[in-house]
Amino acid sequence: MGRRVTIPAEIRRIVTLSPDLTETVYALGLDERLVGNTSECDRPAAAKSKPHVGEPQNPSLEAIATLRPDMVLASTSINRLETAMALERLGIPVYTSDPETVVGMLDSVKHVAELLGASKQGEAVTARLEERLSAVRARVVDTPMVHVLFVVWTDPLITIGQNTFLADALHWAGAESVVVSRQKWPQLSIEEVVRLQPEYLVFAGHGEETAATELADLRARAVWKDLAAVRAGRVVDIGEEAVRPSPGLVDAIEELARELHPEAFAEKTETRNLKMEIRLARGPMLESGKECSACVR
Repeated sequence: MGRRVTIPAEIRRIVTLSPDLTETVYALGLDERLVGNTSECDRPAAAKSKPHVGEPQNPSLEAIATLRPDMVLASTSINRLETAMALERLGIPVYTSDPETVVGMLDSVKHVAELLGASKQGEAVTARLEERLSAVRARVVDTPMVHVLFVVWTDPLITIGQNTFLADALHWAGAESVVVSRQKWPQLSIEEVVRLQPEYLVFAGHGEETAATELADLRARAVWKDLAAVRAGRVVDIGEEAVRPSPGLVDAIEELARELHPEAFAEKTETRNLKMEIRLARGPMLESGKECSACVR
């Protein structure tokens, strides 16, 4: 970020200013050091019980200072440079993460872990996430890329640009945006969506709404209801994890890949069902002292 930060030798008290970094601290098992976060830090559920210092974009400097943090963690995805500079003037060091890709998110987890003296935990967490990402990649690598419209907001209609971690997350799930833009959060018209005709509409971060409620809402809207994707019911809601560059992003990638490429995951599901059928059939056979041919094989 072009800033120079002096890191304390020991970091025992942490305040996080973005939901993704709060989740990262919990993923590393360092939540006992977390003395404060923002009102939007709601994952995991335990994060809600921590003292809040306000909204990510306009936190209370007084509330942060009162918590006496050794380090404040911020993110370019949601926090402002002015906040970091103001805290530094108060003598509070601020470390900022800037993940622009999925791999960048993994690197951010490692960097935060190293910063907090927990390098081993960071390596363990990222190794598990990398393994899951590799498994998804292996499933979708030979499938055709699905063209989607990632809907960040409907009114006004806002989507994602190509240079964002969300666009990269789509690629990991075997998809790409129909919108090509250098802006991070471009706004477009519904007429442009009609021209582009995405194969799927992907929603995320809409609270309690599900794909079914999203679809019902779109089918009640003029123009939207005439989109081929809406008529065919190809609407996916992958939850709020997708809009945060944190370990939960991998959950969203896995879910999206299954929704867009069910055929790539069908074999594994069918094999699991077959094994379950054999196990259920095997029980009575064992009770009678016999073995079925399927189990022998």
